[in-house]
Amino acid sequence: MICDEIQCGSGRTGKFFACEHYGIVPDLLTVGKSVAAGMPLAAVVGRADIMDAPHPGGLGGTYSGSPLACAAASYAIREISSPSFLARAQQVGERMKSHLLAIQAENPDIVGDVRGLGPMLLVEFVKDTESKTPYTDIVAKITAHCLQNGLIAIRAGLYVNCIRLLPPLNMTDEQIDEGMQVLRAAVKASR
Repeated sequence: MICDEIQCGSGRTGKFFACEHYGIVPDLLTVGKSVAAGMPLAAVVGRADIMDAPHPGGLGGTYSGSPLACAAASYAIREISSPSFLARAQQVGERMKSHLLAIQAENPDIVGDVRGLGPMLLVEFVKDTESKTPYTDIVAKITAHCLQNGLIAIRAGLYVNCIRLLPPLNMTDEQIDEGMQVLRAAVKASR
């Protein structure tokens, strides 16, 4: 079992690794991005019998081994894994999700789903909530409106009918509320 935690690890879901939400202990785990607080570092972590299987020098990577990035990772891992940091990540997620559920309640005909773990969230837009027909046109309008009003919103999903939210975990409640108000206004203006 391999868990790719490059994007969803490092506290992004309210636990250090997303697989912890499900009690999964993977054979291999990939980490990167936030694990070194923005410094270029990535790694593959795993059971000794798997990690020791390649010949010496047979396991490497593009972003491995920089002393500065490793020092940054050491500090970042200490901070991110602290109970208070992870608790705040959960609070950020809960606050954002409550805003997103309010947007869904105001727009039940076009918001097909709000889902995610912690502050790693997604809003799905549909033309019909029964058939779940993707509503890509409105997502383009919403993201453009958000950008014009200071919020960068990323389109996502197989049909590009979703908006993915992956905020900084150290956001204040005021910043969350401000960003969600921009998103709410963008949805309203795009209808």
